[in-house]
Amino acid sequence: MAVKRNQYPKGLAPGGRTHSVLVSRADTGTSCRSNRTFIQGILGGQGTGKTTLCRILQCILNYLDLATATLSIDDLYLTYAERQTLQQRDPRLIWRGPPGTHDVALGIEIIDRCLRSDSTQILIPRFDKSAFNGAGDRISSETISKPDILLFEGWFVGVQPLNNYPANFPKPIVTPEDRQFAIDNNQRLKDYLPLWQKLDSLIVLYPEDYRLSQRWRREAEQKMRAKGKSGMNDGECDRFVEYFWKALHPELYIKPLTQTADLVIEIKSDRILGKISWQQ
Repeated sequence: MAVKRNQYPKGLAPGGRTHSVLVSRADTGTSCRSNRTFIQGILGGQGTGKTTLCRILQCILNYLDLATATLSIDDLYLTYAERQTLQQRDPRLIWRGPPGTHDVALGIEIIDRCLRSDSTQILIPRFDKSAFNGAGDRISSETISKPDILLFEGWFVGVQPLNNYPANFPKPIVTPEDRQFAIDNNQRLKDYLPLWQKLDSLIVLYPEDYRLSQRWRREAEQKMRAKGKSGMNDGECDRFVEYFWKALHPELYIKPLTQTADLVIEIKSDRILGKISWQQ
């Protein structure tokens, strides 16, 4: 899909310093691995621009003759029927998204196919969020040629479980029930570690204040309603975003990765890029 120049986020247009760093790191990674897909993880909360970044990188890297494909953690959701069964076992899983609502084995299988030297075709699962009145369901897989680079993005791709819990959890984790929900999600997160171990590199898109995700979600839903489409009101948006903070709070899970990730891009409140740092 072509991306018009005025659709690039500020600081990510071709020729910019961020674009140069991203492409250089990806190109270096693939050149070191003969006939092996480079697995690039991209982590960012709601509204940080994960999907947009993937579209841009895919266009640029394909132009540079680096076959690039994308996989979202959303594509790994359990089927609608499987999630209905899961919700019966744990009624707290009212939304798809937290640890436990994905087919981790499927993700590992896809990446392993990319890593095999004899692979030529890869089946990539796809997920339709509009199915079942917005509950979503898996649809037919997409067959692609084995890529040089796989961009694997998601709101908690690469995050690590806590070994010790804080004495005081950050808001909105306030009630005993909230704390238990957070602890249970931390436990389920351990099942994802074999998938994260497949990553060659991790990019973190980190807002200067994690609470901006709430504002950005409201803005997105307001635009949808203005176009006559169904969308959440501000109160529903706030509860939706807070649900994910209760599951895996950004201060506990994403912030620590800003010290260890291969590339960290700070996102300002107006979506302008702030500080950019990378591991040498």
